Amino acid sequence: MDVTQYLEIFLDETKEHLQSLSDQFMILEQEPDNMDTINEIFRSAHTLKGMAGTMGYKRLQALTHDMENVFSEVRNNTIKVDSAMVDLLFQVLDALEEYTENIQNTTEEGTNDNEHLIKALNDYLANGGSGAPAASTPAAAPETAPAAEVTASQSADPSKEKWRDIKLGDTENAVLGEAVKQGKKCYGVSVYVQESCILKAARAFLVFKALEEIGEIIVSVPSAQDIEDERFEFDFSMIIITEADAESVKKAVLDVSEIEAAYVGEVEVKVPEAKAEVQVAQVEETAKADNSAQGGVAKQDKKPAGKPIVNRTVRVDIEKLDSLMNLVSELIIAKNSLVSTSSQEGMLTDTTFNEQIEYLESVTTNLHESVMKVRMVPIESVVQKFPKMIRDLSKKLDKKMTLYMSGEETELDRTVVDEIGDPLMHLLRNSADHGLESSQVRKERGKPEMGSIFLDAYQEGNNVIIEVRDDGNGIDVEAVKAKAIARGAITAEQAENMSDKDIIGLLFLPSFSTAKQVTDVSGRGVGLDVVKSKIESLSGEVDVRTKLGEGSTFIIRLPLTLAIIQALMVEVGGEKYAISLGSIQTLEDIDPSEIEHVQAKEVINLRGTVIPLIRLNEVLDIESTKSPDENLLVIIVKKGDKLAGLVVDELMGQQEIVIKSLGKYINKSKIISGATILGDGEIALILDTNALL
Repeated sequence: MDVTQYLEIFLDETKEHLQSLSDQFMILEQEPDNMDTINEIFRSAHTLKGMAGTMGYKRLQALTHDMENVFSEVRNNTIKVDSAMVDLLFQVLDALEEYTENIQNTTEEGTNDNEHLIKALNDYLANGGSGAPAASTPAAAPETAPAAEVTASQSADPSKEKWRDIKLGDTENAVLGEAVKQGKKCYGVSVYVQESCILKAARAFLVFKALEEIGEIIVSVPSAQDIEDERFEFDFSMIIITEADAESVKKAVLDVSEIEAAYVGEVEVKVPEAKAEVQVAQVEETAKADNSAQGGVAKQDKKPAGKPIVNRTVRVDIEKLDSLMNLVSELIIAKNSLVSTSSQEGMLTDTTFNEQIEYLESVTTNLHESVMKVRMVPIESVVQKFPKMIRDLSKKLDKKMTLYMSGEETELDRTVVDEIGDPLMHLLRNSADHGLESSQVRKERGKPEMGSIFLDAYQEGNNVIIEVRDDGNGIDVEAVKAKAIARGAITAEQAENMSDKDIIGLLFLPSFSTAKQVTDVSGRGVGLDVVKSKIESLSGEVDVRTKLGEGSTFIIRLPLTLAIIQALMVEVGGEKYAISLGSIQTLEDIDPSEIEHVQAKEVINLRGTVIPLIRLNEVLDIESTKSPDENLLVIIVKKGDKLAGLVVDELMGQQEIVIKSLGKYINKSKIISGATILGDGEIALILDTNALL
């Protein structure tokens, strides 16, 4: 039974339960008597324990088991939740997340037993009101009671030793005889699962796995396949060959949770005389063949599994899938109509053909919209981990702070959602460390001691806006300016001519930090440059608004999707390029005489706004097809508050284009964000206006 095939599902579900625990712990800290929260934590811990046990992750199982025991007592009102317990629970959560990360990276949970956490949890059980040690708490009783069985190697009740009823064939007897010759022991084992057990097949699997680590299973009743399919009551028996003693065999079985009892006894081996000389190798092969016929309870193949693929799944509403199916049906009808029309000579007229094409266009547009909806997921999956992070930062930085979130249901393309976690984390840490003042300073300024950080998301047209703001100190422009001059990023003369907005933009330079000292939270200058580069790689932009003494707001603007966009097709020097409609403000026809120069750069004064010109033929290093005295076709594009005019030769019109990544082949040119294939098969490059500006 190879569990690696379930690894992806296990990781997805484990992460959901860990997130649920994190959310519930946050509630528990504020409402220690909330029984709904306590029950939810107990259920999550119980489910996690079962899942970890099924997958064979014993450390993860042990830690969740002890947490479940504690919450069983909390439910019974024998232990009260206090702040120390909540702190301990968050440490346990960190440990569980570490196990999960190890499993994701290596398929193994690691070697950290977290004994200090297990001891702390058991101390609560021992001293939290019941006065009894961990092993005898009511919650632990069903799973730890069988431990008494280990002391006796023979059972007091022969009727329970069902392994004695197993009929062995000549082949099995020959294998057992050869094992005895080699000094090994042959035991019969009867295992009884608790009747309250929900996943009895999983428990049986763990018993098989435990025994295979110390020996070899020759036969089982029922067969392994029947056990795997849960076609058994609450007991099963087997014959095993091992070098271990009976005590070790029994202990291996009883170490599996929800096993009520195990009965182990030595098997009398009868080797048929005529077949005693059978070649050992041949016998072993036959036994293995029999074994696989019994359902494959052979030693588990220990090949190292590859790193599991996670975050590749999207949960989809069944109605969205129905809509997709209907549209695919329509597409097939459209295709059949075209095939039918083209096969009938003389029937194909311009009108018929155009009707078919219009129908096809309508269906493909609807299909595209439906597929986009399927790819859309709420940003909740990214932001739900932040309340715990802010709680941890509050303790680490010794500042009082609260995170308020809104718009978690706002949807974005899955590929974008996967990428925005890090930028948002950096911005929140920035607000907590740099933005919010200490409680003392806030008091002196007449502010509430508790600092506030806000994370708001909402849709605006074809974009999603995410704002991270705080009611802290705001950005000290003079301090940024002084640091930039000291670092040599700008000269004192340049600083004089720079606007506050330009100076704040210096914060996004690599390794730029205004922190007085380096801490494990910030100060190394890694953060805002990561935010900027990551957001711009997603065709988004970052804007900053700040007021000294009142706080700062970081505004991230992201496209809803990266796959298909509406674009304006243009020609420059005979080559075709695409510019996203989302960044275009207006199209202008400019007379060459209207061009002016500011600091040797070409600009135009458009309705009172001075806008710099970017001649695309110069940027792309191709010769323009227009003569210098002809009017200029200028596309006014916007990035945040900045405007620029892109000069092109010809406009080809608006088109819906599919973005194809250039991958690793062309990664030097920042102004090209991808390519698209046009209707005639020609390739057009897509210009990144953010990079151009």
